[in-house]
Amino acid sequence: MSSSPATGSTLRESGVPFDLGEGSREVGFFDLVNPLLRQRRIVVGLPLFAVALTMIVCLLLPPLYRATTTFLPETRSPPQLPQGLGGLAGLAGQFGIALPQQPGQGARFYAAVLRSREIMEPVLLSRYPLPDGPPAAADSATLLRILKVRGRNFADSLGWGLKKLDGLMTVTVDNQTSIVTLSVDTRNPALSASVAARFIRYLHEFNTNYRESNGRERRKFAEQRVADAGAELRGAEEAVKAFYERNRGWQESPSLVFTEAALRRQVQVGQEVYLTLRREYETARIEEVNDMPVITVIDAPVPPPRKTWPMVGPLALLALVLGTLVGVLGAYAADYVNRVRQEADAGYREFAGLLLQARRSLGQGLRRRLERRTRE
Repeated sequence: MSSSPATGSTLRESGVPFDLGEGSREVGFFDLVNPLLRQRRIVVGLPLFAVALTMIVCLLLPPLYRATTTFLPETRSPPQLPQGLGGLAGLAGQFGIALPQQPGQGARFYAAVLRSREIMEPVLLSRYPLPDGPPAAADSATLLRILKVRGRNFADSLGWGLKKLDGLMTVTVDNQTSIVTLSVDTRNPALSASVAARFIRYLHEFNTNYRESNGRERRKFAEQRVADAGAELRGAEEAVKAFYERNRGWQESPSLVFTEAALRRQVQVGQEVYLTLRREYETARIEEVNDMPVITVIDAPVPPPRKTWPMVGPLALLALVLGTLVGVLGAYAADYVNRVRQEADAGYREFAGLLLQARRSLGQGLRRRLERRTRE
């Protein structure tokens, strides 16, 4: 539908910022600002309402306190790489790429152990002071009870408790430094620090048992190999001794000289193997009884002074930004609706009438249903 210049003038005089006729002009600064000023209640009120609602929700939500601890696992020296590949290992470390290590070694191994049932279950069943109890009341309840985990039976409660505890903890690994960071979130700062400390304690115990078990198996294997190598060495020495006793003039025969050299090589090889295995056996014996800690705690967990969640300031700022954005869009939408109404378009009047008729028919249908149910 075309619009005459008179219609465009009438629309501008009535406050409509756009000329819908053929001679439409470009949108200017005032055309963008005027709708915001006309709908200033939406532009200002919606962000303030969003900020107020966010602050109320933050006050109603239970706070969470995060206790963090970091530790560095001690690993054995990896096997030396072939010549020329050592530089590649250093370059990979600079880019945060960890090369494969021996089984049971490395920071990622300990990060996975922290989330294992072997560690989480003792932490969950350990006793801690009640968050609402007096400070002197030690070991008042298990963490399973403090977290208020319920189930059909103990096994079901324990399963749900493990899932909940897994959601309260965060484990990260720095590939360049191999430092493991453990964070625990609870509703009490002292409880968060205690739970994080229990994780480190049970990780120490697991690591000690794991290391002793490996050392025991390694010692048994080395002990058996030393015995076998000693028997082989004694057999080679007996063969040399028997050769000398049977062949006193072996220097005069080329074939006997060759046989004597081969027997002596067997003795030398046997001696080297026996000495190497003997050193490995002594090392395994030392590692079996070595109870020195292999986890170095860098930052011990302490009760956090401030809550981690909810953070009122950042959330209020985010609500203000989003509220302002929605308010601006709503202001332009409301201004557009008002502009369409001012045009008194026949299609709009028909749409408004149909919408009103649909609302009335829907209301009458609901009232009839309620009356029928009341009669029944």
